[in-house]
Amino acid sequence: MTTALGIDIGGTGIKAATVDLDKGTLATLRKRLKTPRPATPKAIARTIRELVDSEELREPEIVGAGFPAAIKEGIVLTAANVDPRWIGEDASALIGSATGRPTVVLNDADAAGVAEVRFGAGKGVAGVVLMITLGTGIGCGLFFNGELFPNTELGHIEVRGKDAERRASESARERKDLSWASWAKRVEEYLQAIDRLVWPDLVIIGGGVSATPEKFLPRIRIRPKLVAATLGNDAGIIGAAMYAAEKLRA
Repeated sequence: MTTALGIDIGGTGIKAATVDLDKGTLATLRKRLKTPRPATPKAIARTIRELVDSEELREPEIVGAGFPAAIKEGIVLTAANVDPRWIGEDASALIGSATGRPTVVLNDADAAGVAEVRFGAGKGVAGVVLMITLGTGIGCGLFFNGELFPNTELGHIEVRGKDAERRASESARERKDLSWASWAKRVEEYLQAIDRLVWPDLVIIGGGVSATPEKFLPRIRIRPKLVAATLGNDAGIIGAAMYAAEKLRA
């Protein structure tokens, strides 16, 4: 097996591409559709079915999908940025039915972290690596010596009495029309709070904002090393495909 289909389900968009598992790169162009509103299980399944119904995405035999929730054995346990009707849903079975192939679902930030640790900014880094995705919400992937500790959901710790992602996500910056400097201070405060909990050796910032790290990363001062994700917005697709391949090969 040299390829797998990766799907990244986000609060605003759903993206998919075939992934070269040996190189950790996209083997086809990335396709994207808007996340339906409301983002119910049936609506997202229909969108995924439409998204992957193309010749270049039919070839891979297995599918990995990153989903913005805590996932245990394919079951959705939380629903911060999708419809609450997802809670208790067997996402692996539902998305597998939509794609017509064996499917493994994991937390979306965990998926992005898998890609960055295997092929990106965290490759070869020993100790604790923390992947933070800043987008519609705040996702977290925690790794120790390259091994994933899943479903940490540290984007929901309280900072100044509020859920951190309500203050420091990319959507919060847009919603409140914050300057990059003001937003960077909020991100810094959040990362300092996280540092006091897990003491990472490396923090990787992913999500759409990782494409323009010069706008905010130099303004952030924290103890651990801080870098932008090198795989950018493709990390979630790549990591989901890789994770599924590893699980289904076992």
